[in-house]
Amino acid sequence: MSDSLPNLYCVGCNELFSDKADRCPRCGMPPVESAERMLDTVLMPRDGDVQVSTEMELDDLLLDGQTVDIYECQQLLGRGGMGVVYLARNRKLHRQCALKVLSPRRISNSIDYIQRFENEGRAAAALVHANVVTTHAIGKSGSHHFLEMEFVSGRSLQKEIDETGPIGPLRSTQIAVGIADGLSLAHRLGIVHRDLKPDNVLVTPAGYPKIADFGLAKQIHSGSFGPANLAGTPHFMAPELFGGAEATPASDVFALGVCYYLMLTGHYPFEGESISSLMSCILAGEYQSVRRRTPGIPLDVAECVSLMLAPSPTNRPRDGAAISQLLQAVLGASRDLDTLAYEAFNEIPNVTFESTDQGVQIQLRLPNGRHQTVYLQNSDHRAGDRLLNIYSICCEACSGFYESALRLNAVVLHGGLSIKDINQQPYFVMVDTFPRATVSAEEIRRSVIEVGSRADEIERLLAGSDVN
Repeated sequence: MSDSLPNLYCVGCNELFSDKADRCPRCGMPPVESAERMLDTVLMPRDGDVQVSTEMELDDLLLDGQTVDIYECQQLLGRGGMGVVYLARNRKLHRQCALKVLSPRRISNSIDYIQRFENEGRAAAALVHANVVTTHAIGKSGSHHFLEMEFVSGRSLQKEIDETGPIGPLRSTQIAVGIADGLSLAHRLGIVHRDLKPDNVLVTPAGYPKIADFGLAKQIHSGSFGPANLAGTPHFMAPELFGGAEATPASDVFALGVCYYLMLTGHYPFEGESISSLMSCILAGEYQSVRRRTPGIPLDVAECVSLMLAPSPTNRPRDGAAISQLLQAVLGASRDLDTLAYEAFNEIPNVTFESTDQGVQIQLRLPNGRHQTVYLQNSDHRAGDRLLNIYSICCEACSGFYESALRLNAVVLHGGLSIKDINQQPYFVMVDTFPRATVSAEEIRRSVIEVGSRADEIERLLAGSDVN
């Protein structure tokens, strides 16, 4: 093995790059030699314990066709500080899998390495979810400790970002929702990821995210700053972790916020020319808003990112379930009302609709030649609390109609009779509301027909006309 270092792992983001580069091409950190001189840090591999050497450890690699227990190794998929991952064939079940094999060299350098490896396997095996890579088995064959995992064809989320740059607010939010759903189950079971980042999220060919490497984080020997040992990938670490606090669901939420920002903009929210300056930036909560980085990002999305990246864990959504709910609200708002109206009423007889500045206006042709207008509008609440308002005007709210209106209100199935100021005049209106994030086209269709029919009936009974 040559004395030269052919490849380096970035101490900041874990990118592999040539030692000929002045800076990491992904995050701009200096090569590891400079980082070590400044902070007495060590290299962080892609997954696992401290990497104390950049040698490729060819003696750790298994050759194509070589077997480990019942697994035939077919192709090297990736490598890091924990060991290597192969595309393998389970010869008993005749299926392909991803086989993570622990590095024998690492075992001799760390007294708790096997325990940490087994803990990762047990944590991952407890998680059975569509957005989590499934762990099927853990075992040992000779000197090799291994995990059998679900093989996910496709690529990592980081690879997609590297190749395409920002992936847009809709797809970014869809991916974030999937990750949050996977975290939700983990947090409910008391499991914290500790190293969530796009490198640890695999994206299937159908576009669904799957979280990998639960329960394990790299160790950082910090040298001249912070506690003696930190765990994680610095760009994705919550501020409290730099102070020595234990990883929590809220720190996973922060890491997901960094991932979300990266998907939206193609940049890290927090940047620095060294680990020390990066840490200072994260602790201060200093970053450029996503809307300034990428004009056109919806305000709902920007507000969600801001909540996830709050410096204090008490100001963030508390866990995966909470952030999933918020992200679903943002995703629901991103489906415009035109799309929902089309899904609800396309090719439905006696119904037409058109967009307005305030939302969607729907015209119902009712029996006996009558008609009624129904309006769809978003409320002005924040993303997580936003409602879809469905209403139809009955008639002017004359005081002589109040008692009759209240009696009619008692028999309404969808929504209720209310008073709304329209052009500074009070009107009786039939109103129904739904959570904006989760409302379906079917719910909208049923509600519009019920609200419109009831509003027309009340208009006929109270005013005897057919104006609205």
